[in-house]
This record gives sequence, structure tokens and C-alpha cells, in this order.
Amino acid sequence: MAFRYTRPDNFPPIIKNLVIINVLVFLAQQLLNDKFSLPGVEPLGLSGVLALWPIDSPFFRPYQIVTHMFAHGGWTHIFFNMFVLWMFGRILENVWGGKRFLIFYMVCGLGAAAAHLAVQYFTHSFSYAVGASGAIMGVMAAFAYLFPNTELYIMFIPIPVKAKWAVMGYVAIDLFSGISSFKGDNVAHFAHLGGALTGFILVLIWNKTDRRKFY
Repeated sequence: MAFRYTRPDNFPPIIKNLVIINVLVFLAQQLLNDKFSLPGVEPLGLSGVLALWPIDSPFFRPYQIVTHMFAHGGWTHIFFNMFVLWMFGRILENVWGGKRFLIFYMVCGLGAAAAHLAVQYFTHSFSYAVGASGAIMGVMAAFAYLFPNTELYIMFIPIPVKAKWAVMGYVAIDLFSGISSFKGDNVAHFAHLGGALTGFILVLIWNKTDRRKFY
């Protein structure tokens, strides 16, 4: 039997293109924001066009289920999202290949959108959402499932934390924050939870039905 070693790509093509698209959309938000708008939310400009609005809102458009994943609310928002996507996503893309990783990423984003819209509908809340965080939480959940004992260094924690505990900690924080609904909290916590749950379920199914492609 012959074995061929393939050197892991530090910046694989799907991750690279996702980062480029997100950065280009964010630059468009900064430079062309006043060129596009939805009637009724003109001050938000292009950001309001791309954002995900509640499904019973007059500003909701079906395309927003996808476009909101590539828009961001600020420099810090996009920087941390893209950094985390690169940090965890490149590992998964190297293991799965580009096609499977892209499918996984988009399905997690759609799962995050569905969870966010459902919670908003049943709680009668009214706010828009932007960002890749939901899809990225799915990526983190998959990484923690496949590489649970990988040690991570997290800001303000002086010792390494295993991936499974780190991701479970993030999920617990999102769940607590989403239920508590702190005043002034503008994070779409249930979108994060929806993305993480979608990612976990998807990787669980794939791992049980296609063990040859998982490690």
C-alpha cells in the first residue's frame, strides 16, 4: 500500500476566499454605505440592505439569510471573526477538503440564521443581525468535536484550555447571555447557538456515516 504525504496548507483556498469576500463586503460598507438603502432604514445604508431583519419586519428580504453572513458591524467585529475562522477553519478544510468545508460553513450559517429568526419571531424582538459569527461557531463546534483535546490559549487565561472545554464555555456564555437579555447587549447569541448546534449535528452525522474521511 502506498502513502503520500500532503503538506497542510496554512491558508487553504476556501478560507482565503471567505476572508477576501468578507473584507471586500466590509470595505463596501465603509465606502459605499450611503449609495444603497432600504426604505425606512436609510441611515443604515448598505449595512441595512445586507443585514438579517426579523422575518415579520417590512425590511426582511429572503436574500438577507445569506448576505448577513458577509457583513460586519465594525473593525473589531470583522477582525476577530476572520481570525477565528482562519485559526479553526484551516484545520477543518485541510482535513475535509474545500468542497465539504464550504458546504459545512454555509449550512452552519443558515442554521444560525434560522435560530435567530425563530427566536425573534417568538419573542417579538426587533433588531437586525450581521456577521459570520454563527457560521464560525459551527466551525468551532466541529473542531472541538474532532480535536477535543487540542490545547488553546485564550485571552486573560494564563493556562492552556482544551478545545472541548473552551467551546463548551463559549456556548454556555451565549446561552446564559441570550436567556438573560442584558440591556445594551447587541450580540445575536441565539444565532451563535444555532450555528454551533448545526455544526455539531452535521459533523456528528458525517462522522458516523463516513468514518474514512474523519480522524
